[in-house]
Amino acid sequence: MSKRQLISTGSPFEKVAGYSRAVRVGNMVYVAGTTGYDYETMTLPEDVTEQARNCMETIKKALADAGASLEQVVRAHYYVTDQSYGEDVFKLVGSYFADIRPAATMVVCKLLNDDMKVEIEVTAQIDLAVAKEPSQN
Repeated sequence: MSKRQLISTGSPFEKVAGYSRAVRVGNMVYVAGTTGYDYETMTLPEDVTEQARNCMETIKKALADAGASLEQVVRAHYYVTDQSYGEDVFKLVGSYFADIRPAATMVVCKLLNDDMKVEIEVTAQIDLAVAKEPSQN
């Protein structure tokens, strides 16, 4: 039977809302929707690119705490509050995922707080080897 490992960033939101930043079950890691807060200072930058960077760094740490890495991400969901943020967010996440290339979806929607501009959630499979693209003949 697989054991469930709960990962926390220490964010007060996790306790109030009753969720974990990430949950590992077997070789799968599910990282909750992560907004752009810097959880050490509990500050939220105004810039969408900086918010996305904070999202990715928080996700990277949560994955590491679960024994995984960004290289093992197989699925990513990006939520932005304005369509105009799409290009900036794609550029930023592309700098993290350029060679990994998980299946991904971007959705334009409202978030819980009007100052939040982006939220990212990922799923990773531990011990997953990243295969090279098939060669084009």
